[in-house]
Parts: sequence; structure tokens; C-alpha cells
Amino acid sequence: MKTHRLTTTASLLIGISAFAVQAFASEPTVVPEQPPVPAQGKITYVPRDSILEFKALPEYHEPEWVTEKFVKAGKLPPVAERLPKEPMVFKTGNMPDGAGVYGDVMRHVIGGRPEGWNYSAGQTQGWGGIDIGMSECLTRTAPLYQVEASDVEPLPNLARSWEWSEDGHKLTMHLIEGAKWSDGDPFDADDVMFYWDDNVVDPNVSPLNGATPETFGEGTTLKKIDQNTVEWTFKEAFPRQHLYAMAYGTFCPGPSHILKTKHPKYAGTTYDQYKNGFPPEYMNIPVMGAWVPVAYRPDDIIVLRRNPYYWKVDEAGNQLPYLNEVHYKLSTWADRDVQAIAGSGDFSNLEQPENFVESLKRAANEAAPARLAFGPRVIGYNLRLNYSANGWGEPDERAQAVRELNRNLDFRKAVTMAVDRKKLGEALVKGPFTAIYPGGLSSGTSFYDRNSTIYYPFDLDGAKALLEKAGLKDTDGNGIVNFPEGTAGGADVQIVMLVNSDYGTDRNLAEGLVGQMEKLGLKVVLNSVDGTKRDATQYAGKFDWLIRRNDQELTSVVQNTTQLAPTGPRTSWHHRAPESGKVDLLPHEQELVDIVNKFIASNDNEARADLMKQFQKVSTENVDTVGLTEYPGALIINKRFSNIPPGAPIFMFNWAEDTIIRERVFVPADKQGDYELYAEQLPGKPGDSGPSN
Repeated sequence: MKTHRLTTTASLLIGISAFAVQAFASEPTVVPEQPPVPAQGKITYVPRDSILEFKALPEYHEPEWVTEKFVKAGKLPPVAERLPKEPMVFKTGNMPDGAGVYGDVMRHVIGGRPEGWNYSAGQTQGWGGIDIGMSECLTRTAPLYQVEASDVEPLPNLARSWEWSEDGHKLTMHLIEGAKWSDGDPFDADDVMFYWDDNVVDPNVSPLNGATPETFGEGTTLKKIDQNTVEWTFKEAFPRQHLYAMAYGTFCPGPSHILKTKHPKYAGTTYDQYKNGFPPEYMNIPVMGAWVPVAYRPDDIIVLRRNPYYWKVDEAGNQLPYLNEVHYKLSTWADRDVQAIAGSGDFSNLEQPENFVESLKRAANEAAPARLAFGPRVIGYNLRLNYSANGWGEPDERAQAVRELNRNLDFRKAVTMAVDRKKLGEALVKGPFTAIYPGGLSSGTSFYDRNSTIYYPFDLDGAKALLEKAGLKDTDGNGIVNFPEGTAGGADVQIVMLVNSDYGTDRNLAEGLVGQMEKLGLKVVLNSVDGTKRDATQYAGKFDWLIRRNDQELTSVVQNTTQLAPTGPRTSWHHRAPESGKVDLLPHEQELVDIVNKFIASNDNEARADLMKQFQKVSTENVDTVGLTEYPGALIINKRFSNIPPGAPIFMFNWAEDTIIRERVFVPADKQGDYELYAEQLPGKPGDSGPSN
């Protein structure tokens, strides 16, 4: 193996100059094996078609209080009339604990704050699963973690079925027929087309998770065939990859009958008025999801109640969801873990390693209210370098000089070799949790190949030599290298690094990296802002370096795949085009773009696996991103809840709030608590304050 050759050769170099030894010791090798993950849950794999189907059932049921208080009083039609002709039916065999019972609450704790309810125009609802509980998308991917790779394809959702044309350039999607928004307004193709034409395609609107026309393939078009049918047209043949982009959160239509009342095209308003026309105080916004926001108290709580028109049932005909209410206590992300472990919260994606050890200790107590299970290592952090040298973000002289350095392979190698990943990981948590991560695909994905993962070992002296090779020397003796004379005035190389201040892990990694880069001779200044500002700053290209936790493209690969490389002017997280629309690709980026495009176009599983091996090698060998550390997450959930799938990862195709399929989760009658704040109430009319009695 390479590591053996390095050791043997190095032993023969006694007497040769220290520089030569260091230069050779800096050569890349295979990334070290990762230690096993403690308390890891075991995933049971199932056929894809064993999860759900669409069909009519002989009869339907709902909570008795809904029938008594609303149907018999003439406030609601009977449940059978509120459901589609053929509702989505979750199969009992895929439910860990079978069909559930109605009642109770799931209490979430989040660190975000809602901007408003216009998801289509880019407003965050505060994260933590709020938007997932409210929104439904054309397809669904979260439950696919339990499906074998050879059987993986997005699940149907708002689009109940689809078929390809003979040449593969057209995709006809059949929407669920007769489904309704939570206020009773019909859901149909008009909602889909409003989302596409007046949000995704409109350059003045930016949907929440960055959906752009390029997300669904360059040159793609969408048109309405009839009220229940839409047709996609693609330049490529059979681009099945785009089905994943039609899931959360890039194709989740909003209620066009409400949103049009504020959209400039229909209401003569401004785009700012459209985006901000549905503030957090605007209650009962119509949704297709299982729960509707009915109460909001700033810095306190958001309350969602069951959607009386929800279009999914179990095999006994019970309208879902089983849970009547969902809470989102507005606190901090760190407090989410604390409250879930203590039992005052019910659910947490344990993703901050600083809390791992204490959480394991508490969960080990038999009297602990919550159970905890770790999944695979799917949480990774990358340092992303801004590669755009042709104007994205309108850089000044200093920033432009940094970008030219970022595009220099010797500079990137110097940076990655100066990162002591072992120390970064140990600073977060002791024990066998963190692992050396050079960048590229997550080790938790089925496409990961360790032998294709190139790793430049920690070597500070070798890194300094590479900086000098890149033309950077400390000309004034203050320990920081200077730009070459004539570049940025020959000043110290100062780099502004963008980091999300919402998470302790992000801040800790950033501060550790600042110290390690200072030893290399680079002055790194932190621009630490909350997640919303971080995203806005990043999308605007106003950064030199960026610390970013890995997204779906690196964990599932088959979802948001276009973001693996700058396949379009706005797909890459760290290399986008200015207004000209031209991305000034580096040679290795062109290779990555070609690989990703071939992967998207291929239906051959073996070929796709080989293409991702090529991607991993090109990406890590050229230090496309600088990997920092990688670790598992753990699902913390109160023991009173049933239908929690074993081994559910906290993040792969989507976050665990969707992975566990919350609409199927229930609390047995003998374990239900008195947590409902608006018992026996349903959502009111859009814009009304509070629920309806």
C-alpha cells in the first residue's frame, strides 16, 4: 500500500535534506480507516413499493372530536369528502408499531426564528422541521434511507405517478386528484405552475432552498396539460436524477390562491411586498402538510394543529396525522438537545458533538425519558474557497487576490496540509466519534469509496514550502505571509471566513482553523453571522472562505446532485457566475462537471458507482474543498412515541423530522400526556388569529 511505501522510503532518506524528506512525506495517501461508531442503530432495508400506495378504501375515520364538533355542526364536510378520490395510503407492514391512535403532541425546540410563511419566495419558517411539517413536494425522498441502492428512486407524493416519453425528453406527471389545501381550496396544476413560472423561473424571486431553473436541468421547461397533469421537457434524455430535485425543499408548491394576492404579476405589488406579505403573525396559512400554524408568540413558541384536509391515511382508513398538535419552542439549538434529553422536549437531531458524551450518559439511565441512537457518519464540514475570479460578489483588490490564490493548487494543498484534523475533532468531542475527513463525498453514503479518497496528511513544514512555491513569503517578518509585490499592495494575506454563528460546532471549528492557519502564516478573520445572514452573504458571493456543513449532495449523492459541481451558473455553493452567467471553471472543475453530468444522465448502477469514484478522486486530489471533520448524528426521541423506524439517520436524503415520517408517529393511549394547548380546535381561516373552535 501507499502508506507502507512511504514508511519504507522515508527510512532510506537519512542524511538527505530535511526539505526533501518533508516534501515526500507530504505526498497524498489513502485516508485512514474510521473508528466504529458507538450505539449505532441498525437499518432494516425494505422494497420501495412496501412503503405506500394510492387507492380508495371502503371507509374513512378521523378523531371523534372532529366529527362531533365540526362535521356534525356543519363547519366541515365529512372526512370522505375532504379526502382525494384515491388518497395516499401508508402500508401497515412498513410501520414499526402498526396503525396508531389519535392524540398528543410532539414538542420541538429550535434555535431559528420565523421570517414569515412565504416559503416560495425564500422565507425561512425557523427550520427544525417546521417547513417539513407544513410543506409537501412533488416527490419524497426522506424514507429512502431504508431502500436498497439498486431500488432507489423518489417516492410519489403530490405527483402520484409519472411516465417518460419514448425518447426520454418529456416527463408527464399526474398529480393527486381531489386533494385540498388546509382551507379546503383544491390543489391542482395551477399551484404547480405558479410555483414554477412565478417563483422558480422569475429572476426576482428566490425560493427557500435555492431552487433555480438550473436545479432541474439547463433549458428545462414545465407546462400544464390539465388540472391534474403537468409535463416536463428536458434537454437530456431520461434525466431521472431531476426527480430528486422535485422533493423537499426545491419543489414544494405554495397556495397560489393566497400567494397571488401579494405577487407583483397579479396584485401590482413589489417583490419585497410579495416576499414579506405573510409575516410570522399571519396565522392559518394554507398548507398541504400535516399541520397548520395557528399560534405564534415571538421568542416563545409556534403551535401547529392538524390539517383537517390532509390527504394521507393508514390502511384502516384513519386520516393522518395521528398527532393533533406540534410545538416549536423558540430557544437555541443547543437547548434542543438539553430539553430532549431532559424530557421537556420530545425530539432532537443530536448533531453537535460537544453534547455527545453527556447525552449518552443520561440516555443510559433506565429512567431517562428519551432514547438515543447514532447513525452513520453523515455530518461533515468543509472549508469552501471562493473560486470565482470573474466578478461574482464584486470583490475588491484584496478579495480578488485571495480568489486567485484559491484557484492555485499549491495554495490549496498548503491549506489542507496545515489542517490538523485530529485536533479539530478532539476539540469538539473526545472518543471515537470524529474521523479524519479530507473532503468530497460523505463516508456515510453508499457511493463512498475509501480507496478513491485522496488525503494530504498534516504537515505544517511541507505546507509552508508550498505557500512559498505559490509566491507567498513573509516579507515584513510579522509571521504572516505577504501578497507578492504589486498585488494588493504587498500587504499581509488576510482572508475573511464566513461562518454560521447559530451553531457552537461551526464556531469551534472556525476558531480552531483560525489558529491553525495562523501557524501556516495566513491571517484569517471571522465573519460570524446567523444562518439567514450567512446564506444571504454566501449567495451574494461576499466571502473569501466559507465553513459549511455538508448538504444532501454529499450525503445522498442522488439528491441535489447538480450542486456537486458548478454544472450551472448558480449550482455550486462556492463558485457561481456573476451577471454574465459564465462560470470561469478550473480544469479540475470541468472534470467534475463532466462526471456529474454523466452521472445524472446514466441509468446504469455500476457506471454511476464508478463515476462517483472518479468524482471522489478528482475532488479530493485537487482539494476542491478542504474537509475538516466528519462524525455521526444521533436521533433523540421521547420514549412515549411509537412508529419510529430503527436506524433512522438524522440527515441523509432529508432531516430526521421527515425520515421518521411524522404523520405516522403516534403515542399509545396509556402514554399520552396533557400537552395540547388548543385541544379540540382546528385551523381557522387564512389570516385569522388563532385556531377555530
